[in-house]
Amino acid sequence: MKIFIVHQNFPGQFKHLAPALVSQGHDVVAFTMQKNQPAEWQGVKIVSYSPARGTTPNVHPWVSDFETKTIRGEAAFRAALKLKNGGYFPDIIVAHPGWGESLFLKDVWHNAKLLIYCEFFYHAVGADVGFDPEFPATDAGEICRLRLKNLNNLLHFEVADAGVSPTHWQASTFPEPFFSKITVVHDGIDTDFVAPNPSVSLTLNNSLTLTKKDEIITFVNRNLEPYRGYHIFMRSLPKILKRRKNARVLIVGGNEVSYGAKAPKGETWKDIFLNEVKDKIDLNRVHFLGNIPYSYFIPLLQISTLHIYLTYPFVLSWSLLEAMSAGCAIVASNTKPLHEAIVHNKTGRLIDFFDVKGLEDSVCDLLDNPNERKRLGDSARKFAKANYDLKQVCLPKQLKWVQSAA
Repeated sequence: MKIFIVHQNFPGQFKHLAPALVSQGHDVVAFTMQKNQPAEWQGVKIVSYSPARGTTPNVHPWVSDFETKTIRGEAAFRAALKLKNGGYFPDIIVAHPGWGESLFLKDVWHNAKLLIYCEFFYHAVGADVGFDPEFPATDAGEICRLRLKNLNNLLHFEVADAGVSPTHWQASTFPEPFFSKITVVHDGIDTDFVAPNPSVSLTLNNSLTLTKKDEIITFVNRNLEPYRGYHIFMRSLPKILKRRKNARVLIVGGNEVSYGAKAPKGETWKDIFLNEVKDKIDLNRVHFLGNIPYSYFIPLLQISTLHIYLTYPFVLSWSLLEAMSAGCAIVASNTKPLHEAIVHNKTGRLIDFFDVKGLEDSVCDLLDNPNERKRLGDSARKFAKANYDLKQVCLPKQLKWVQSAA
C-alpha cells in the first residue's frame, strides 16, 4: 500500500511504526514541518511543508489555538494538493492530529482511509483541569477556551476512519461515537535495549562517577513543571536528604513548559520551586542535568536506586514505562494514567499526588529495604515486557491496526 504518515515533528510516536511498514514492502511517505530534513529516513520518503503565515496578533484568546491549527492545516492541505497533482494517491493516512495538519487531508484524497493518534480529549472536570488547587484558573472563561480547544478533535472525528490511543485511560477521555473507533496500543518500549545493567556507571560533569553502589534517586520530565509534580517532588527533598545522608538526586528536564500555564514572567518553574527549598537541602547532592541524550538517559535509569514519577491526570510519559523496563523501583502518584502500569505494592508504590510526607516516607522506606526494591523492580520489568514490549507486543498490534484499515 501507499501509506502517508503525518507528524509535525516526524517521526514522533511513529518512529517504530514507519520503518516497520517499509520493511513490510509498503511505500511510506512522511509529512513534517521540520526544515532541512533528509530526503529519506530508514526507507521513509520525507516531505516538508511550511505555514504561509503566523497567528494573528491580538486574536481572541479562546480561538488562538484553533487559528494556529487552521494555519498548519492549510499549509498541509496545499502541500498535499501539490503531491496529488504530481500523481501521488495514498491508500492510508496515519496522522497525529494534535497540531491540525491532518484537518483537511481527506479533502485532498477522498478515498484514503484516515487513521489518527488519539492522545487526549480535554475536559473541564475529571482530568487535568482543576486538579491542582494550587494553580486555580484566573479567568472564569477558561472553561470556554477549553471547550473550543477540542474543536480540532471534533472536526477530525467527522473524517477519521479509526484511532489509536497509547493507554486505556487516554482513550477513555474521548466521547462516543468516536471512542468505539479507538484501538488501544502503546507506542512500545524496546525492553531488550532498556534493561537492567548491574555494571552500569555514569559520570557527571567529567568529575563524579556513580555506580549501582551509590544511592541514587531519579526524577525525569521533559520540562520541570507542576503538571508532572515537580513542585511536590522538590518539597519532599529536604526531609528525604536529611534522612538519607548519602543519597544523590538526579533530575532530568528542561526549563520550558510542555503542559499547563507558563511560569510568571521572567521566571521558570524550575527556579521557583528550587528557590523554595534551596536553603533546606544540600545542593551538592542535587544534580540538575537538563535535557539529556537518550544514550545518556538509559544509563541514568539503570543506575537509579529509586525512581519517582508524578503526574496530573494527563497523558502518560514514556519515561515511566522505560523506568519499569530498566527494572527501577518506582514511587508514583496515585492518578488515573498510572493505574494501568503501576499496581500498588506489585509493580511500584502509589502515593497521593499532593502527599509530600507520604512521598518522603515511601521513598525512605524503600531506600531502607533493598529486597523490597528488587521485588518491585523485577515485577515492574516483567510487567513492562509482557504489556509494552515493542517487538513482541506493541509493534505487531500497531501493524495490524494499520492493515485492518485496508
